[in-house]
Amino acid sequence: MQPWLVATLAAGVAIPAFGMFLRYRRDLNAAFARLAAVDRHVISTRWGAVEYAERGSGDPVLVVPGIFQNCVGGLFSVRDFSDRRFIAPSRFGYLGSSMPPSATPAAQADAFAALLDALGIDRIDVIGESAGATSALQLALRHPERVKHLAVLVGNLPGSPTAVVQPSLAKLFNRQLPLWVLWTFAPAMMIRLVAGLPKGFAMSREDMRFVTEFIDSLFPVSPAGVDFDAFVSNADVNDYNLEAITVPTLIVHTKDDQIASHEASKRAAERIPGARFVSLESGGHLMLGQMKIVRDELAGFFAERRDRRAEPVAS
Repeated sequence: MQPWLVATLAAGVAIPAFGMFLRYRRDLNAAFARLAAVDRHVISTRWGAVEYAERGSGDPVLVVPGIFQNCVGGLFSVRDFSDRRFIAPSRFGYLGSSMPPSATPAAQADAFAALLDALGIDRIDVIGESAGATSALQLALRHPERVKHLAVLVGNLPGSPTAVVQPSLAKLFNRQLPLWVLWTFAPAMMIRLVAGLPKGFAMSREDMRFVTEFIDSLFPVSPAGVDFDAFVSNADVNDYNLEAITVPTLIVHTKDDQIASHEASKRAAERIPGARFVSLESGGHLMLGQMKIVRDELAGFFAERRDRRAEPVAS
């Protein structure tokens, strides 16, 4: 082969690869810039560092974010809510929070209690989202005196397809570069995977904007935290004694969620004494188009007195 042809072929490969590298660096820098724009704090506990971010004022709400999400993503998930002080921790292995040896959702719940101690908060309303539901449930089971109300949104609950140990092959894909490649070059597939939408779901312009910003908020990826969810935390929920939960509980789920199970949420609500179940017709795993309903349900639920627990409702 002629030297000039070898050089031409090499350039044909190197130039696009270099361009992709520059794009990757640009997008990663943008992700770190988003993090830098949020005032994050770290406390020291027996489980190592626990990072959190907060915004707003009023009665506090602990927001426990789902898989791939850190404290900044937790605040993003409630950005349309107001009149409350939202506190979002980064769970074990995410961003600035440590991954303690032999970590468990029970230990994560204890770390949440330590965070409340550090913030001088005696009792708090709690929102557990998706994979964050596991440690939120543990907080209610282990520290019921600290939880005013527990709300679980599209949660990882016993019997859900999410409540399993992922195959080891998942470690090859649940990493920053593969996910960035998917988001950059196959965005429709990434949206389907993350938003849990059924085929044919028609997203509005506002839906598309929210999903885009949500996926952007998943970067930078925290492999240790993702692995904890995929291989330890998610499946742990199957062994929980939900009948022992004594705090007022609200569970909300969409019927067309393609990630976590609507039926599993309904069964969980039937097991938790006095729990209320709100079934939403559509919206997928991100509850697209349902935020006003969810916001109103949470506001009404959090306003209820502890001794006036809601009666169960059918879907």
